[in-house]
Amino acid sequence: MRLSEHYRRVIRETAEKIFGPGTEVYLFGSRVDDSRRGGDIDLYIVPGERTELFEKKGRFLARLWSLLGEQKIDVVIAKDPERPIEKIARREGIRL
Repeated sequence: MRLSEHYRRVIRETAEKIFGPGTEVYLFGSRVDDSRRGGDIDLYIVPGERTELFEKKGRFLARLWSLLGEQKIDVVIAKDPERPIEKIARREGIRL
């Protein structure tokens, strides 16, 4: 996994504050492959509270950018486990 402990902690804490207790966060995509370089941060979030998810996603990204600096972060919110992107995130993702 190519994500520092600081980044992991900030992402976990921010997700739980915004999406509620019990929120799960997974890193997937190129950042889970140690042999690759660069790449955006792909996050799959299973919210603890399922209200106002679109607004929460915006607040989550804005908060991460203020804490970690503006960079490419893609967020997928768990909605339908049959969606191809969710299948990939669950199969290849690493829980933060």
